Parts: sequence; C-alpha cells; structure tokens
Amino acid sequence: MSTGSPDVSGTESKRKSRGRSREEASFPAPAGKTEMPAEYAAVLGELKKRIQSERLRVTLAANSAMVLLYWDIGKVILDRQEHQGWGTKVIDRLSHDLKTAFPDMSGFSPRNLKYMRTFAEAWPEREIVQRTVAQIPWRSNLALLDKLEDRQTRLWYAHNTIENGWSRDILAIQIESNLHKRQGKAINNFDVSLPPADSDMATQVFKDPYLFDFLGTADPRKEREVEQGLMDHIQRFLLELGAGFAFVGRQVLLEVGDSDFYLDLLFYHLKLRCYVVVELKAVPTLRPGLRRTTQPLSFRCG
Repeated sequence: MSTGSPDVSGTESKRKSRGRSREEASFPAPAGKTEMPAEYAAVLGELKKRIQSERLRVTLAANSAMVLLYWDIGKVILDRQEHQGWGTKVIDRLSHDLKTAFPDMSGFSPRNLKYMRTFAEAWPEREIVQRTVAQIPWRSNLALLDKLEDRQTRLWYAHNTIENGWSRDILAIQIESNLHKRQGKAINNFDVSLPPADSDMATQVFKDPYLFDFLGTADPRKEREVEQGLMDHIQRFLLELGAGFAFVGRQVLLEVGDSDFYLDLLFYHLKLRCYVVVELKAVPTLRPGLRRTTQPLSFRCG
C-alpha cells in the first residue's frame, strides 16, 4: 500500500534507516528513545489514550446504531404480528429476502429476527433502548433476554455491564450469581460513560461478528487472518531453511520517492547481502531497479 508523503525537509535532523539507503529509496528506522525530547513519553502516552478512546467510541457508536436497527426491525415484526397476524412463515420469508439483499450480513437468520421481536417487546420505549441497552453488544442483550424476566433487573445489569465493561460471559456469570440481590437494584441515573478501554467488553466489541457483518468488514478481517496465518508459516519456513536468512520485520515501511510501501515480510540474506521481500497480495510493489508494478512480488532480492 502506498501513500503520498508530505515534504518535511528542513524540519528535522537526519533520519536513520536500515542498511544502505539510496537517494530515492530507504527503510526508515525509528530513533532511540534516549534521543527523544524530555516530554516525548508523556505526549506519547496521551496520544495512545486518545486513540484507544476514539476507537472505542466509534465502535460503540456503530454498535448502538446496529442495536437500534435491530429494535426497529423487531418493532415492525411485533406490530405486524399484533395487527396483521404475521407468523413463522412470514419470518422465514423475511429472513430469506433480507439475507438475499444483504448476503454479507449473518444477523438476519429467523432465530435472530425472533430475538429482535422479543427485544422490541421487552423494551417498548426507543429512548430507553438508545440510552442503555443499545450501548452494549447484541450478544449481551441476548443474555439479558434469555436469563432475566424482570425489566428493572435487566436495566440494572445493562447499566453495570457498561460501567464495569463486562463481556457477555462475565455478564452471564453475574446474573447466575444474583449479583443484583447482593448489591441492590437502585439505579441513580442513566447517564453512563464509555466502558474502560482495557475491559472485557471493550475487547469483545472489537471482535463482535454481528458488528463486523453490519459494517461490511467481516470479509476483510477474515482475509487479514488468513494473511496472518500465511505470514506465520512463511516466516517459520524461511527461518528453518537457515542458509543466511535473518528476519527483519513485518509490515516494514519502505519509502520510495513520495510513496510509502508496507512490506508484509522483510528478511535479509547474509550471504547474498540483499533484502528478501515477501508480499502476499497483488498491490503496487517494487522490482529490482525500483520500477513499480502491479504484479505480486515474492522472494525477491534488491
């Protein structure tokens, strides 16, 4: 993948690079931490916190939109069942048509559509859904529906799930242990902040298959997982060959003119005294002589 690089000439000292550099190409290397300004560590810490917070906020916003959509679908089904007698045959047909229209989404199974209907029935007021249960993952909402009957108790567990960052499994354990009876069910307000960035819920929401399907990012994620497995295998294979292969890194930045390339795997061959690049996708890459091409590059020295 390549991106244009801004011109920062004259704004920094000479940069470090791996090995020899040509005027038009180099492998940039980070400077040592001891060379950084005194306030660098504090600034880095603040930026990392900000990035974690924003990633979580955006992901939970997407989750909230998905849960509200599920509530809307459930409300439509509930209303039609009450006034027009929709039954199982209609749900099955609706599931088929929605999956045909949105083949990348797995959330429209007959079972999940029935859960949406139950969800809308359990929470008649959309405002309450938006302020509370839409803030937790769908699987956590299913646990509330399956394991609890009382609305106020569900609300208590939903609130505490957000406040404590419980995963679906932890939520189920807390329900089964009757935590609400030991701590009391009083809820002072509905205003809750984001769950802790390092909580189980925050970790789980980034892996929620319903959410990835909803956003249309499930296939790219699976592709990355396959690529990761391939890279693990290739890395082990080359290192087991011995004969001078030294592992340099993954996703190594290579700057060529005003373009940035991230190399899937980079090795250095000690005997040939050259880099060996392994690319797993057909993207703009480099051949010896720094000529760009759209063909995959594999096991090439340069």
